[in-house]
Amino acid sequence: MPTPSDPSISSIRYLPTNEAYDRWAAVYDTDGNFLQALDTIELRTLFPQFLQYITLPKPWRIVDLGCGTGRNTALLLTVPDIEEVIALDSSKGMLEVARSRLQQADDGAGLMNPVPPRTIPKLRLEVFDMLVSSSPPASAQQADGVISTLVVEHVPLPTFFSQVSQILKPGGVLLLTNMHAHMGGISQAGFVDRDTGEKIRPTSYAHTVADMVAEASNWGLEVEYGEEEDAGGIMERIVDENMVEKLGPRSKKWIGVTVWLGGLFRKIAST
Repeated sequence: MPTPSDPSISSIRYLPTNEAYDRWAAVYDTDGNFLQALDTIELRTLFPQFLQYITLPKPWRIVDLGCGTGRNTALLLTVPDIEEVIALDSSKGMLEVARSRLQQADDGAGLMNPVPPRTIPKLRLEVFDMLVSSSPPASAQQADGVISTLVVEHVPLPTFFSQVSQILKPGGVLLLTNMHAHMGGISQAGFVDRDTGEKIRPTSYAHTVADMVAEASNWGLEVEYGEEEDAGGIMERIVDENMVEKLGPRSKKWIGVTVWLGGLFRKIAST
């Protein structure tokens, strides 16, 4: 079973989430984060399902809630049916990295599947801390869809789903992924500061699938049932030996542990 001990770590330092991610931003995409690698793999299936389940009139406005370095924002910019993408994050450092990456996308470069410049959605990046602000920015409200990956670990569930409910139109769809509580009960998100040797950890919560589904329902969001209906419509992934080569060496100590979950929710009523 994995343990938090590591002789290469001088100490563990806990920081507010936005401050931790400001420091993490420079290496976030290059430090071998296997959970991000797994998330990217799973989105190859989940993201097309997300688009399929949005039945509201086109073109759509989509919010990337907790966009980080813009990994999924860049993916959204490849979708012709999307008119506008609003990318929100509490970390100015992460948004700076995203802005640099997405500037290339605006120029028609760096996209997974480049599209003609005239079809690239309008892009808006904004600092937004849902732990501080009770409501999302006006620019992000009345959206047709929300994508939020590996974010809710850092937010109390009532806060997160309250914000999503305020963002989405009735009938809108949320794509949600997160660290699984099985992994979260053992460890949490974080990185090693190469200058100090400290393990930097933001605030984290080990939310269970049942708790997430129940709290989402309190805010008018119900799980969508797709082709894969394990765990009540929420997919769960366990690391096995065959996955290590794709996920990287840091995943090896997590063999046998359920590390990831993902699914789709629809806002069924105004709240």
